[in-house]
Amino acid sequence: MSGCSLTDRPAPLVITKVVKPVLPPECRKETPALSPKPDRDMSQQEIFDNWSEDRTARNIGEARRAACVTAVDAAN
Repeated sequence: MSGCSLTDRPAPLVITKVVKPVLPPECRKETPALSPKPDRDMSQQEIFDNWSEDRTARNIGEARRAACVTAVDAAN
């Protein structure tokens, strides 16, 4: 004899609720512009290490932020 019940159990109750995402207003603000290039010559290493990397990261981050806001707005 098995320890399992042979009686039919009702199917579990499943509730589906659609929740629309809400972004805080801060997310809709564009990332601030970067400071201008220094008015002096920079070495190639200085440009690579400090300046271009920061600008690339800012631009990628801004593109991602804008895409996220667009996706949330399209879903709502």
